[in-house]
Amino acid sequence: MHLKRKNAMKFKLAIIALTAALMFAPTAYAGLTLDELMDKVETRHAGTGFSARFLQQSTIKAMDITDNANGKIQVKRPGMMRWEYEKPTKQVIVSDGQELWVHKPQDNQVMIGKAADYFGDGKGASFLSDIRLIRKNFTLSLEKEKEGYHIIKLLPKEKKFDISAIYLSVSKKTFEIEKVITYNSYEDETIIQMTNYQFNQDIDNSVFRFTIPQGAEVLQMEE
Repeated sequence: MHLKRKNAMKFKLAIIALTAALMFAPTAYAGLTLDELMDKVETRHAGTGFSARFLQQSTIKAMDITDNANGKIQVKRPGMMRWEYEKPTKQVIVSDGQELWVHKPQDNQVMIGKAADYFGDGKGASFLSDIRLIRKNFTLSLEKEKEGYHIIKLLPKEKKFDISAIYLSVSKKTFEIEKVITYNSYEDETIIQMTNYQFNQDIDNSVFRFTIPQGAEVLQMEE
């Protein structure tokens, strides 16, 4: 009986030791660390420029309104972006990193403003144009993985702009950011899904400038 109890105790201690070893083993055994994952994401997105298709779903919680849109995005480092909305209505949002233009052809209207007011510090998914802004401007944490995706939660380090949280879905195969979910302080939600990435494109700077059509109404945006 004493021998059986002794063997049982050894087995119990072995299980405890194994559990502790698994708990405190280097994270490489469980998967990538957050820094390792971000290194791979930055490497994947750090080329000169890229284009992609996007689907966007925007929900205003208080009014229970959801809008869907799709189109094409072109990006060039640092800070240059062009969002061409194709459906439900045509619209173009263009930034050269300094100026911002929003053209609504159906209204013959162009709104102009400063890019920093709307895209600065990573707002408006502008970190896609300089992926290093993610670690610079946000506190990062890993969430529970979903099938085929790493989930990274971003919390703004400064509360000066209206973002409460951002969630990035990163492909485990390609390390491409395939989904960006943004919440503001009103719990409104914007989901942007990215597909058909084309990396390392040498996009001409003129793509990120906008010439105001003759006769268009010009409005100044306010922050």
